[in-house]
Amino acid sequence: MNPWVLVLAAGVLEVVWAIALKKSDGFTRWFPTLVTVAGAFASFWLLAQAMRVLPAGTSYAVWVGIGALGVAILGVILFNEPATWMHVAGVLMIVGGIALLKLA
Repeated sequence: MNPWVLVLAAGVLEVVWAIALKKSDGFTRWFPTLVTVAGAFASFWLLAQAMRVLPAGTSYAVWVGIGALGVAILGVILFNEPATWMHVAGVLMIVGGIALLKLA
């Protein structure tokens, strides 16, 4: 399988486990806690498979960027977190950095 597809899937799962972590309320709710643990394991496993082929720094940065972007967007939507111009600028810089790493 294409290693970039694995990084993308790992990044999506990072979003899933991070949102579930927030929903777990400090690991006091069992279902979100299970989603957090399973999602984190699957995300790390997919990233590890991709890193067998891809450079570690680039694949890790893309993985983190996907997670950061996804959680930032869903945080605004699901948890009413702030979306000030500085938040948006920060997310756009993350996306720009990912694009540069991918092109490098």
